[in-house]
Amino acid sequence: MTTTLVEQKYADLSAIFSAQDVEKAHLRQAFALAVAALDGRQRENGDPFVFHALAVAQIVAGEVGLGAQAAAAVLLHEADSVKPLPASDLQRDFGKEMAAVVANLNKIARLDLKTTALQAESFRKLIVSYSTNPQVIVIKLADRLEVMRSLSFFPKSKHAKKSAETLLLYAPLAHKLGLYALKAELEDLSLRYSDPVVYRDINTKLKLSEKTRSKLMEDFIAPIKKELQEKGHRFELKYRTKSVYSIFCKMQKQGVPFEGVFDVFAIRIILDSPFEHRKDEVAACWDVYSRITARYEPDLKRLRDWVTKPKENGYESLHATVKVVERQEVEVQIRTRRMDDVAEHGMAAHWRYKGVQQASGIDGWLENMRHLLETAGSEGDYDSRFTPNEVFVFTPTGDLRQLKVGATVLDFAFDIHSNLGCRCTGAVRNGKHASIREVLQTGDVVEVLTGKNQTPTPDWLGSVSTAKAKNKIRQKLREDEAKIASLGREALERKLKNWKMNALQMDVVAFLVKHFKIKTTTEFYVKLALEELDFALVHDVLQKHVAGAQPTAEREPVAKKVEPKAAKPSSSSDYIVVDEQLSSVEYKLGKCCNPIYGDDVFGFVTVGSGITIHRTSCPNAERLFNQYSYRVLPAKWRQQADSDSFQAVVKITANDEIGLQQKLVEVVSKHSAGIIRSLQLLPGKGKLEGQMRVLVKNSKQLDTLLHHLRTTKGVQKADRLG
Repeated sequence: MTTTLVEQKYADLSAIFSAQDVEKAHLRQAFALAVAALDGRQRENGDPFVFHALAVAQIVAGEVGLGAQAAAAVLLHEADSVKPLPASDLQRDFGKEMAAVVANLNKIARLDLKTTALQAESFRKLIVSYSTNPQVIVIKLADRLEVMRSLSFFPKSKHAKKSAETLLLYAPLAHKLGLYALKAELEDLSLRYSDPVVYRDINTKLKLSEKTRSKLMEDFIAPIKKELQEKGHRFELKYRTKSVYSIFCKMQKQGVPFEGVFDVFAIRIILDSPFEHRKDEVAACWDVYSRITARYEPDLKRLRDWVTKPKENGYESLHATVKVVERQEVEVQIRTRRMDDVAEHGMAAHWRYKGVQQASGIDGWLENMRHLLETAGSEGDYDSRFTPNEVFVFTPTGDLRQLKVGATVLDFAFDIHSNLGCRCTGAVRNGKHASIREVLQTGDVVEVLTGKNQTPTPDWLGSVSTAKAKNKIRQKLREDEAKIASLGREALERKLKNWKMNALQMDVVAFLVKHFKIKTTTEFYVKLALEELDFALVHDVLQKHVAGAQPTAEREPVAKKVEPKAAKPSSSSDYIVVDEQLSSVEYKLGKCCNPIYGDDVFGFVTVGSGITIHRTSCPNAERLFNQYSYRVLPAKWRQQADSDSFQAVVKITANDEIGLQQKLVEVVSKHSAGIIRSLQLLPGKGKLEGQMRVLVKNSKQLDTLLHHLRTTKGVQKADRLG
């Protein structure tokens, strides 16, 4: 009995194609392979699994209109997914193109789709990247439609996941392809299983109001139809009720019940009269509009004139919403046959003129593919190929990462997290070990391997292609260089003390940098730390220099010893220990960056004003280090006294709201125990901008204050200045 049913379903599928179709032989051969491979496998309701394969093929051929080759590809894919068919056999018996379609369908079937909105677009791109032949993506859409039609067979635990996948991944693809009937059914089925109560409610109300709606449409159309015929217009009228899901979206967007959605149906008037010039088309559309609005009251706020001035994407149509009876509206779209062809088959498909921006790349290819699907014959004359400039790679947990073509294992590691990239030693790619330089392909599953002592090296820059990875590697190399340079500097200072040469003789370093023809002071310190420059040689050069043995043109004067002045009494304690030995040296806190206890700081020897303390993140820090590195001193904070406080300046951008300044004062008082010295906010361009000067104990207290300021209602930004 089952065999008879299977054969009957195959006969129904085969009957779609003419007896002369040469591809029917491939279809029969594919059917035999599918029956053999799927023998004994059942669906959730107990039916043979081959029923699913035949049902998908029926949708592909009977509802979408593809040829026998596409239907055969469905059967081969289902057979191959259970009992892999040698690629050489597929190519020999069915051709390279068919083998490629089957291979790509299998790749998509193996995807572990995450149904989050965040990753939905990436998954859609991944699915399309596998669809080098347009048949692939259409077959996959047909497969999903059959699954949704049969979802009642599945355990209820799977309903939510399948519905979310369909709504986020497959319905948008059907929309972009122009398969609107398929798209609408996918959306309706998703709602039916994700929210059955809402679906039943809307569907029931649509059925109950069907007679009333039909009568309303007949009454609306009859006088318009008569008048247009009398005026000599040749036209076609299309009438449709919006889908359950579309009505549900309107209810959600407008915040109204079903009864509050007044435009549940729409009419399209397509003028078929011949027109010599475009201006005649425009005039005809407006003539129809005037006759409709003379009889029915229009909602001028919802008038959309895209015939006088077409949209940038080429879409032309005149949209009007008119009131038929009290609280009942009808949307009318007026266009000529040419305009309708452009809208339906040209560069302005329905999904574009609903407000989606034009796009290139994938969207452009999908648009072209839709045209091919509508114009290709049974032989499937497809010559369009999409070559993506991105690859899609999975983590072991199924997360999808989108990278540029040519990305390596190291790029992938940095894309996940900078720290992971810095410690990357290689990866396990599709179950096999791979080096950091191995180039990734779409569909790869990659597990990053790390080493505790691993760190970036300059040659890593040649192993990555993404900007993120390059920037992070350069940043890490600069940080490592700074640490090494610090070691070199400390070593030199110790040597200078042992050699009885004062560490504050900053011009000594400048002389050595010039003598050894080294580009920067940092590089000089690095060479000392890495022992690429011998201290014995440095000592010999300095002795000769101090003794005046160097030629006059080469000799740089050694700076005199800086005698620090006695610290002047002040209201604050001696916060800074400069260079360990100089706790009594005169210093002041830089006004350019307002250092606070807890900040990373350094000292800078000024001319005649002692030492100024700056934050390492000071806007002037880079210039001071690059131009006057020999005048830079290490600095650190002494233990803080309870009475110490520091001034910080906070830049604030906020909404122009009454009472905001009082809010800010309360935040400072409540969360930081700080004291406001001044607060000035000035209005400008709809917002307030200004500065707050506040006394705080340390940088941690300031960070806490900034956090609470940023989370205060009305505050857009709150950042420390300097």
